[in-house]
Amino acid sequence: IDFDLIVENIKDLNSLVGEGTSQIEHTARGARLRRPEPLPLTLYQNGIAVGHGAFRPYQHPATQQCLQDIMDGYFPSELQPLYPDGV
Repeated sequence: IDFDLIVENIKDLNSLVGEGTSQIEHTARGARLRRPEPLPLTLYQNGIAVGHGAFRPYQHPATQQCLQDIMDGYFPSELQPLYPDGV
């Protein structure tokens, strides 16, 4: 696993979604600025945790696919059902 590549690609992906910027949220009384909730990825010596999910060892196929997606420069495909409009 190329951790340097993962970290670099995460920085690139974060910049694509406008990390640190606010979005307009329409409300019943008008609109307000809202910052998107971050989705943390924690890298451990022997696995990962995505968001507030459970620890996942590197040997697990879903973990390998998640990291491969990031190393390929894409958001993990496992996030698509949770974020159909994008992360």
